[in-house]
Amino acid sequence: MDETVAEFIKRTILKIPMNELTTILKAWDFLSENQLQTVNFRQRKESVVQHLIHLCEEKRASLNDAALLDIICEDVDLFDMKQFKNSFKKILQRALKNVTVSFRETEENAIWIRIAWGTQYTKPNQYKPTYVVYYPQTPYAFKSSSTLRRNTPLLGQALTIASKHHQIVKMDLRSRYLDSLKAIVFKQYNQTFETHNSTTPLQERSLGLDINMDSRIIHENKVEKERVQRITQETFGDYSQPQLEFAQYKLETKFKSDLNGSILAEREEPLRCLIKFSSPHLLEALKSLAPAGIADAPLSPLLTCIPNKRKNYFKIRDK
Repeated sequence: MDETVAEFIKRTILKIPMNELTTILKAWDFLSENQLQTVNFRQRKESVVQHLIHLCEEKRASLNDAALLDIICEDVDLFDMKQFKNSFKKILQRALKNVTVSFRETEENAIWIRIAWGTQYTKPNQYKPTYVVYYPQTPYAFKSSSTLRRNTPLLGQALTIASKHHQIVKMDLRSRYLDSLKAIVFKQYNQTFETHNSTTPLQERSLGLDINMDSRIIHENKVEKERVQRITQETFGDYSQPQLEFAQYKLETKFKSDLNGSILAEREEPLRCLIKFSSPHLLEALKSLAPAGIADAPLSPLLTCIPNKRKNYFKIRDK
């Protein structure tokens, strides 16, 4: 690691208060959890800094890595909870006058916001509030469904300005389960959700074979089922999935035919259709399709990409 980079990282770490150091280093995500566990954060700060610099040298930190740490520190320094609340409330009140905003901080470093909407001439409707969960120092917020969709742009504007982010990310992702949404957005679903069957080797799991079958058929079935199990595990992992209730696909395509004079082929407007998959636990249902013999393995990427793309609303058009 270059001496300039080492000095830059050292000065950046020295600026960070000790009570925030672990949080910022985890947000930086350059040093692994195992590496951070080797650091004694109870000793003098100079000793902690020297240990951290040594770890950075082992991983050959670059100038880009050091710059990212500096950016994260700036984000932390710029965020002020009191200022966020005051700014958020003022923006809504200036626009609508009659609006009630309540805040609640949680142990998970999240801010729960309750908004009862009114207008210039009507009092806030306390029976139909909007709930928002915002995670400081991130561009993500989770909003409950609301009948007052006209207020959504104003809500987004208030969050963007109050959080001092360039934008609050809009994602085509919906679910009734906040923990699942959070796990997908922050890509924590392979850590926060409990695993199942992880201690049972694949060869020991029941493959549902009939002992009265011909031995050659049993062998072929066993090989195929093991292949399906392997592909399913590679695709979905060996842990339970975040809970979503549906996935929706809007298709827009033009009819293609080699026949001349076809009415559909001459149609200028594209053909549109809507396909919706629904289940109390959609991702687990999709995960079980191939092992149950209902679908071939691997499944279509349009079905398996939901957690990685962090969306369950898709628009598909012809290229």
